[in-house]
Amino acid sequence: MTAALKQYLVVTGNYWAFTLTDGALRMLVLLHFYKLGYSPLEIASLFVFYELFGVITNLFGGWLGARIGLNKTMNIGLFLQIAALSMLLVPAEWLIVPWVMAAQALSGVAKDLNKMSAKSSIKLLVPQDSQSKLYQWIAILTGSKNALKGVGFFIGGFLLTQIGFQGAVAAMAGALALVWLLSLVLLKKDLGKSSFKPRFKDMLSKSGPINLLSAARLFLFGARDLWFVIALPLFLAQQLAWSQQAIGTFLALWIIGYGLVQSLAPFITGKRSGKVPGRWAAVGWAFALCLIPAVLAKLLPLPFPTETLLVSVLLLFGAVFAVNSSLHSYLIVSYAKADGVSLDVGFYYMANAMGRLIGTLLSGYLYQTQGLEACLYWSSAFILATVLLSCFLPKAKTE
Repeated sequence: MTAALKQYLVVTGNYWAFTLTDGALRMLVLLHFYKLGYSPLEIASLFVFYELFGVITNLFGGWLGARIGLNKTMNIGLFLQIAALSMLLVPAEWLIVPWVMAAQALSGVAKDLNKMSAKSSIKLLVPQDSQSKLYQWIAILTGSKNALKGVGFFIGGFLLTQIGFQGAVAAMAGALALVWLLSLVLLKKDLGKSSFKPRFKDMLSKSGPINLLSAARLFLFGARDLWFVIALPLFLAQQLAWSQQAIGTFLALWIIGYGLVQSLAPFITGKRSGKVPGRWAAVGWAFALCLIPAVLAKLLPLPFPTETLLVSVLLLFGAVFAVNSSLHSYLIVSYAKADGVSLDVGFYYMANAMGRLIGTLLSGYLYQTQGLEACLYWSSAFILATVLLSCFLPKAKTE
């Protein structure tokens, strides 16, 4: 086993462990506070700081990673997640909205430090002339992460029913502390540290393709979270009378399937024929995705079995979105410069976090005021913006 492959496995294992707790925490907070009687908009507000601090962290974290090394930023991210989980171990009467928002803010910082570090590291572990290998490694990292986030959703829903909110949080904090200690020992020193000292203004991308791709990513992930994060779980609970465990299980299986498709994206988009994706692959897959939420919004008021319709369309949306996401994750790492890679990747995932923040807020507001159909129409409009922006991306790179 090569040294690069060993480091890839350490980075991936680190990312996996973090993701399990991140997915479980999301489901724990959502279901626990819904059970306490919080409105959709109040629940959405709990995640505002999670997404907002993700925006700030990606921008600042890319600069920090280039200065001190990605091994350090990844380990800092793990430690902050342990701290965020520990904040939720206070007595139940302390779990008021501002306190939970503060814990979610810390978790948002942790998540995006960890993600930025993991994605940037892959650029440095793959030879510059092997675009298809880069695409494959990025797809495996991204897909396996999302599959495990789905497992985390299931674990969150399951633990909430079995050992309660605080018991679940304590178990996750303890397990993540062990992973953090292992990471301190195994992760290579100075991974991703740039040969120059980046200035603060270097955080903003000067690359046209990266700016375009970042804007496209903002609308892509805003479109997903517009209906998936708040509106969908609450619709399942309120309109279809699903139980907490049923919602957690369904969303877990959806995310797991989504992650598996992400891992296979290189084969779906032409790896066997030696092709790597570029402009027209991004346009085509985004356009296919754009149609799905709008069609579902049109069909929902019609006399179809709502559960069957919703589940079927969700599976289709998940598969097509997974290819879009994996394709974008490859393109940003491909476009990024090797020296100071975290600056470009951090800027890109800042846009990703901004899209999620906008999507989360709109999801709570639109669902509460206009219902699920409005969320779906807005989702299609966001994806249409992604299609238009993708038309101006560079052509595909060759091996």
